[in-house]
Amino acid sequence: MILNDIADRIFRGVETVQDGMHEALFEPVVRLGVTGLSRAGKTVFITSLVANLLDRGRMPQFGPGTAITAAYLQPQPDDTVPRFDYETHLAALTAPAPHWPDSTRAISELRLSFKVRPAGLLGSLSGPRTVHLDIVDYPGEWLLDLGLMEKSYAEWSVEALTAASARPEGAGFVEALAAFDPTAKHAEPEAKKLAQSFTAYLQAARAAGYSDCTPGRFLLPGELDGSPVLTFAPLPTGEAPRGSMAREFERRYEAYKREVVKPFFRDHFAKIDRQIVLVDALGAIHSGPKAVEDLRRTLADILAAFRPGRVGRILSLFGQKRVGKILFAATKADHIHHAQHPRLTAIMEALVRDARDRADYAGAGTMAMSIAALRATVEETVTHEGKPLDCVRGLTESGKQAAFYPGELPEDPSHILAPARQGAQNWLDGAYEIMRFQPARLTLRPGEGPPHIRLDRAADFLIGDKL
Repeated sequence: MILNDIADRIFRGVETVQDGMHEALFEPVVRLGVTGLSRAGKTVFITSLVANLLDRGRMPQFGPGTAITAAYLQPQPDDTVPRFDYETHLAALTAPAPHWPDSTRAISELRLSFKVRPAGLLGSLSGPRTVHLDIVDYPGEWLLDLGLMEKSYAEWSVEALTAASARPEGAGFVEALAAFDPTAKHAEPEAKKLAQSFTAYLQAARAAGYSDCTPGRFLLPGELDGSPVLTFAPLPTGEAPRGSMAREFERRYEAYKREVVKPFFRDHFAKIDRQIVLVDALGAIHSGPKAVEDLRRTLADILAAFRPGRVGRILSLFGQKRVGKILFAATKADHIHHAQHPRLTAIMEALVRDARDRADYAGAGTMAMSIAALRATVEETVTHEGKPLDCVRGLTESGKQAAFYPGELPEDPSHILAPARQGAQNWLDGAYEIMRFQPARLTLRPGEGPPHIRLDRAADFLIGDKL
């Protein structure tokens, strides 16, 4: 077994060096990681990004656009990773009765290749070169699990129980835990019952706008549904005999890190060059101060999972990867009037200030912006009680057109972050509403991708320098 393991590591190392040399010397590959927490719009972002990179008529601020002579989809290099179903998702958004595509529930990948004309004399002599963009889509809940690698079962249990006890959504789990004996001999029916109660709490907390819902596979179990590695829950710390519930839960927690989290990091996450983190900041603001503070802490934890910085050319030949650029993007900017976009961006910058400082210090380029990967609204000004209100109009879930005014975001982000840090229950100066719009019917001219807000700027920041 030991010899086989050593041979496997050597073989993987040789493959990594060969791949790294081929990429660096012949056809460069950029691996773009796309993640975000629930309802941030990952699937729509990737679909619209690919469509607008294939047809760049709506990408005026994407710098390399004029140098690209061709763009086309190719089979992805990872044969064991599901392909991102681009065609099906685009069909959902461009149908006569458009609808939002299914959300991300597992990892997937798509390769988009470019023929790029080098500038200057070199371009006329060498001809176009090929650059591959591998887009890796994965749930943000899985990313948060990387933080568990540094936590013991006892440490994670203290954090999870503290959060559950402070939230109304955790009342059912706290009640079930009170009737549970951690020192009792392990019994699978009781273990399953408590794990189901904990999972129900995580689902309710996520629906209420909270972000720190780990372990992430409890929310998106996939093929692991019902397995022992997902049948545990946090327990109060204390001594417990061998064979007890507490000992078995601790063993399963360690197995979860070893068998689920570590392979994800090794096989996928550690290979990423560029990263975008999509954030439903408007949804968190709507949910209240506690959700905003939870989001701020979660974004800091997310950055801790990255290895930001730059890797030299020599190290890149040997497969060494570091995330060179990270974009934190507040999505659904089309849900507010463009006059409020700078305020949303300022709030996003404040939310990730601690995280950005750490990444900048490590040498990674970071940026925060507000975007809409697919614009679903138009803007209009209405008169209410004799005053003009800047609104957005779109198709509601009931199928009717409606104008919507979400409220005024503050010019100073501290008016949002300060109450959040102080643990306020509600906003003192009013509520911030949110409307769930359906995608608008599209009429695309030849050479144009779907309408968006600042998707071209986001693409230029993430991959423009590589093309």
